[in-house]
Amino acid sequence: MVGLKPPEVPPTAAVKFVSAGMAGCVADLCTFPLDTAKVRLQIQGEARIPRPVSSVRYRGVLGTLSTMVRTEGARSLYSGLAAGLQRQMSFASIRIGLYDSVKQLYTPKGAENTGMAARLLAGCTTGAVAVACAQPTDVVKVRFQASGALPDSARRYSGTVDAYRTIAREEGIRGLWRGTLPNIARNAIINCGELVTYDLLKDALLRTRLMTDNVPCHFVAAFGAGFCATLVASPVDVVKTRYMNASPGEYRSALSCLLALLTQDGPAGLYKGFVPSFLRLGSWNVVMFVSYEQLQRAVALARPALA
Repeated sequence: MVGLKPPEVPPTAAVKFVSAGMAGCVADLCTFPLDTAKVRLQIQGEARIPRPVSSVRYRGVLGTLSTMVRTEGARSLYSGLAAGLQRQMSFASIRIGLYDSVKQLYTPKGAENTGMAARLLAGCTTGAVAVACAQPTDVVKVRFQASGALPDSARRYSGTVDAYRTIAREEGIRGLWRGTLPNIARNAIINCGELVTYDLLKDALLRTRLMTDNVPCHFVAAFGAGFCATLVASPVDVVKTRYMNASPGEYRSALSCLLALLTQDGPAGLYKGFVPSFLRLGSWNVVMFVSYEQLQRAVALARPALA
């Protein structure tokens, strides 16, 4: 057996809620530079960021990371981390920690197995609720990750708290929820591509006895979930990132942002930053789901000792 053994008593919803938030933070700490590289690649070429010929250009994942370290210092890789961790404590806790509970609500009474429809509905529900609660932290995170590409004089915020205050003052409370609709669409897709894929792959591996309920099984299921989620969510993710990073009035809506992107870059623009997106989301899923499963089991083992 690799890792902790499954508990005899299934973990409660509260244990899953807390474990998911903690696992999301662990995954963010491990993969945040890749997320920052993805954001930089996605916003590269925006009309509102004029660049001279000699200015910095990002090429590929490793090229983006090395350029950032060379021109801005290693700390730039973790710009916006505070908001990212705040986001995971609410976002991951809801969309992942409550997924099993919501899935049971959609499962007909007496049903032996949970159907695909119930899984998809649960993924959409928890994803939408999580976005509604955590959107301000996501806006601030994206703004910080993107701001490093600007000169010091053009940076809008001095810190995380200042960012919340400035956005609320200059753009109103609605500014903190900028891009909520595309983000709900993105996370409904990601939840279905991520949680449902993980759920199905894990069940299939255990049902066919190809693997036992341990770390290798969780790793394989999480890797497949990360690839599927990246493939279906990249177009929405690119639009979401550009729209959330935009200045007030630059785009009338998420749709106008999409049209501007297609006009400027064509359909290929919808997959800008795909490689760092997959590297980030794939590795994030592996770290998160493995940590999530182990944290649940650790809490279950610790409860009798604390009683």
